[in-house]
Amino acid sequence: MRFDVDSFREIADSLVRNKSRSLLTGFGVFWGIFMLLFLMGGGQGLKQLIMSNFEGFATNTGILISSQTTVPYKGFKEGRYWRLSYTDVDRLRLMMPELETVTPVINTGGREAVYGTGTTSVSVRGIYANYHKIEEPKIRYGRYLNETDILQERKVCVIGKRIYKELFPDGGDPCGKFIRVGPVYYQIVGVDFSSGNISIGGRADQTVFIPLPLAQKIYNRGSNVDIICTAAYSGIRMSDLEPRMRQIIAKQHAFDPADKQAMVIINTEQMFALVDNLFKGVNFLIWLVGLGTILAGVIGVSNIMMVTVRERTTEIGIRRAIGATPRDILSQIILESIALTLVAGSFGIVFAVQLLRLMETVVRLNPDNPPADFQIGFWLAVAAALLLTLLGVVAGLAPASRAMAIKPVDAMRDE
Repeated sequence: MRFDVDSFREIADSLVRNKSRSLLTGFGVFWGIFMLLFLMGGGQGLKQLIMSNFEGFATNTGILISSQTTVPYKGFKEGRYWRLSYTDVDRLRLMMPELETVTPVINTGGREAVYGTGTTSVSVRGIYANYHKIEEPKIRYGRYLNETDILQERKVCVIGKRIYKELFPDGGDPCGKFIRVGPVYYQIVGVDFSSGNISIGGRADQTVFIPLPLAQKIYNRGSNVDIICTAAYSGIRMSDLEPRMRQIIAKQHAFDPADKQAMVIINTEQMFALVDNLFKGVNFLIWLVGLGTILAGVIGVSNIMMVTVRERTTEIGIRRAIGATPRDILSQIILESIALTLVAGSFGIVFAVQLLRLMETVVRLNPDNPPADFQIGFWLAVAAALLLTLLGVVAGLAPASRAMAIKPVDAMRDE
């Protein structure tokens, strides 16, 4: 193809002469590439927002919660309540070596935390030091609970982000200060800034974490626990361990292992897989809609170029008569097609980027929203431009072939 000033001047003149058609056809390409990139960037940002709800959670966690039996078993009637205990924790640790972490939790809600004149509603969660393997904290000040706190049953706590902001509106490091939760004073040793919206027994940002043995005595729980959290070693699927876990606990508490309502197991592996599968489907639809719209626009470009070639039959014949080669005609038609698709597509890329930036700004207006990247990458934009160039060539092939087939004598006869 011949790339010189005259060629590009001819292309520009042609596009200007047929500006109404060019605008109409270019809009199809513009809309197609805009839809594809906007949906891709929006889908990426939406996925980040949804996945932020799981922030800090291990992906292979199983959370055991006792409930009410729904079928009779070994002389026991249905509808019987039972409770998890520390014995169940020891049994799972001994009988299931595939579990890296087995840790009990005690939850109690509807409490009020007080510091000075400030008050806020909180949940209290009794945990062991290894609980961080289940729900990873983001410690902004101080530290997390450790083994010494557990063994000595210290009256210390780690508070969530919202509690910190409401009780300490002036900011600063609150570690070493005491807050009162109910009748008990706890010394703050850390502040957890986790922002996940899914948490065990309540949101982490509204929770006061204290040593589990201390919670056991303060709230008179005896040997019972509210939930047991487990995490498998890397490479082991929690779904494969669920039947054995049910068998072990059901044997101890005399309920039917097949009664899934008697003991609920929340499998985070399945939750993460559900989100991944959801967005795989969304991405497929995005590509289907985007590419379909782009192809429709490219077909429109090809049709318009075909009409243009038909209207310029005489012009092309004259050019052939004065020495223009078929290659010259081919290059002009294809370059016109590329220019039309590339210019329209470039506007679509820019518009998609600006609209995604606006969405990102709107999301960030709420300080409680986690950061999310709604933008497309640089190389994705480059790939889109190359795709438009390729499609421009494809769209121009049929009109260019028709133009090369025009003979000067036939063109003069049409005139």
